[in-house]
Amino acid sequence: MNRAPFALLYLNVLVIATCGLIYELLAGTLASYLLGDSVTQFSFVIGVYLSALGVGAWLSRYINKRLARCFIEVELALALIGGMSAPLLFIAFAWLSGFRLLLFGLVFVIGVLVGLELPLLMRILKEHLDFSDLVSKVLSFDYLGALLASLSFPIFFVPHLGLVRTSLLFGILNALVGLWGTYLLRPILSPKGLNGLRGRSILVIGLLVVGIIKAESLTTLAEENILAQPIVHAKQSPYQRIVITKNKKGFQLHLNGQLQFNSLDEYRYHEALVHPAFSVSNASKRVLVLGGGDGLAVREILKYRSVESVTLVDLDPEVTGLASNFGPLVDLNAKSLFDERVNVINDDAFVWIGKCQEQFDVVIVDFPDPGVYSVGKLYSSRFFKMLRSRLAPDAALAIQCTSPLVAPQSFWCIANTLEASGFSIAPYRVSVPTFGIWGFVLAGTSEVPVRPAHLQDDVAGKLRFLTDQVMLDLFEMPADLQPIETELNRLDNQVLVRYYEQEWNDFD
Repeated sequence: MNRAPFALLYLNVLVIATCGLIYELLAGTLASYLLGDSVTQFSFVIGVYLSALGVGAWLSRYINKRLARCFIEVELALALIGGMSAPLLFIAFAWLSGFRLLLFGLVFVIGVLVGLELPLLMRILKEHLDFSDLVSKVLSFDYLGALLASLSFPIFFVPHLGLVRTSLLFGILNALVGLWGTYLLRPILSPKGLNGLRGRSILVIGLLVVGIIKAESLTTLAEENILAQPIVHAKQSPYQRIVITKNKKGFQLHLNGQLQFNSLDEYRYHEALVHPAFSVSNASKRVLVLGGGDGLAVREILKYRSVESVTLVDLDPEVTGLASNFGPLVDLNAKSLFDERVNVINDDAFVWIGKCQEQFDVVIVDFPDPGVYSVGKLYSSRFFKMLRSRLAPDAALAIQCTSPLVAPQSFWCIANTLEASGFSIAPYRVSVPTFGIWGFVLAGTSEVPVRPAHLQDDVAGKLRFLTDQVMLDLFEMPADLQPIETELNRLDNQVLVRYYEQEWNDFD
């Protein structure tokens, strides 16, 4: 075989390990994206995949003939199944009732095939290398491939190619390994059927290349069925999938499949989020907005003549870019991010607050719901204490807290954590037709109980929903929304994420 074993060792093992982990990461990400319960779904995917690796390794003992041919056949099967896994799962989610069975079935099959690869390759090479040298090199390149996959998946492939194209690309790599193997392993392959192997390899590569060409159409088709609306804008950022849908009555922003607002009734949400805090603040010159990269909260803030500066901190530059460049959203937010008083900072709010030295008169917190740990940390006692140090004396803060009707433990966990972090709090809620009953907390740094006063004269006539009486009514929590005891959300327990996942999954 000359140098073929070494080429297989140093390159094939690397590709095999990288592709295997990429398929696992794709399945875990899709499970989180489509099913919502990120922690549980990702954990299940990892568990099923690792157990399937063991099954594949165990099954390899029963393959005793034509090892090289079996290795190539496994590569081609993995290329086709693994490469098509993401588009298949995307499309199936909208139509298949047994989606979870398909998801974990695919993960198991892919895991078995990956588990077969390395034992077969090691048995092919064992006649040509010292056993200890073989094991050390195979395992070294196996772990190196896993490292490359874990780094490149979130940094390069998903942000720049998206989930579907990434899946198809790594399918092609597996098929190329199979095709290359028909040449490298030719001395130990039977001539009979060799052309058939090469023909199937080329066919699989061709199918996956067509998939890459049609990837955007496949993704749009799947997302339109999932979101039940025509898509007018879609982009994968380094942090999330951004999709805008449109119907006859308006347009909607979705992040990772979760609806963020509907242009038809978002004014109810954003007026309720912003104006109660301004009604109780003794000053409103310096305003901080955390999250809210769509510019809609900033639109409400700029209605106050007293505002001298607005600092908007949002993680994703693609979202703030959308708020400045997507025409319908620019119109909806009244070009708020173009105002000279607004300073947009794209950074992790947790990191930014830790290094910020300014103090603010009003803080508006408009983070996504705490469905994952990366967001849950932004509702933790540690974050709230850091945030409290950035508030000027007698400043006010308002924060969205998910639905107190659907997710009461989540809502009151945020409220209780705020209070334990040194804030005076006043919970309130508003009815937004698209979302139902939605909850907020108004908070202050003083010991005086926070209650809304009245709308300032310069904005009272500019609002579509709030009046003084309506604002007071928001703070009258009905009998089914009364406080409940919860654990506090700390960095070391992230109990809020568990509350949120359980309550919303039960509701769905």
